[in-house]
Amino acid sequence: MALAPPRTLTPSKASDFTSCPLAFRFATIERRPQPASPHAVKGTLVHAALEGLFWNHPAGGRTPEAASHELDRAWEALQLDPEFVELALEPDEAAEFLADAEQLVSNYFRLEDPDAVDTVGMELGVETMVDGMRLRGIIDRLDRAPDGSLIVVDYKTGRAPSERYERGSLGGVQTYALLCESVVGRAPAEVRLLHLREPIAISTVATEQTIRGQRRRAMAIWTAIERACDREDFRPHTGPLCAYCAFKPDCPAFAA
Repeated sequence: MALAPPRTLTPSKASDFTSCPLAFRFATIERRPQPASPHAVKGTLVHAALEGLFWNHPAGGRTPEAASHELDRAWEALQLDPEFVELALEPDEAAEFLADAEQLVSNYFRLEDPDAVDTVGMELGVETMVDGMRLRGIIDRLDRAPDGSLIVVDYKTGRAPSERYERGSLGGVQTYALLCESVVGRAPAEVRLLHLREPIAISTVATEQTIRGQRRRAMAIWTAIERACDREDFRPHTGPLCAYCAFKPDCPAFAA
């Protein structure tokens, strides 16, 4: 019996499928439970602090001290988050967790001056139909440049990819350029990843050609997902990340 494909495609789902179709099946199609990820929870914390920095502080007041205050507020709210609770951190582990988040927020100020940023919106949920496929995502930040053009900004709390994988990392944010064009009515002039750990900014220009290419790529991935569901054929892709996969015990590639 064929499996039902997901109702929508997002940049994270597209990345999950291309990284490992079998893990995608377990997580997205079968919805098998996974343990909370400390990296994902920390990303949520840092995103909330930076969102608060822009929402609650007008230009001229977006200082490191203001960001620290927003991080404290986000940290307090996180204590009731089920995924954070599931981590069951010991006091020293929680202190280390928060200290690392503080460093990531501090690193943000080495990448740009938030007082010089003209933000149109943050955490924007966007959705559109692409050749019958429902494509959606959340734009971390949409800025307006001095010339009136738009800039899509995405925060990353993990390590920046090597030069070999840099193009792949920009693929997801190019999807947001496609969404921006479909929903807002015009394409952004630039898509930018702010990697907070190094820290380093990776950016590229969004053109009609790159957006058209991203549309084709999204449709190709969706077609592959539908085909895999129809055939119930999700083959594992093995690699270094398998060591951290919650589904490794169920993967035939590691069967005894």
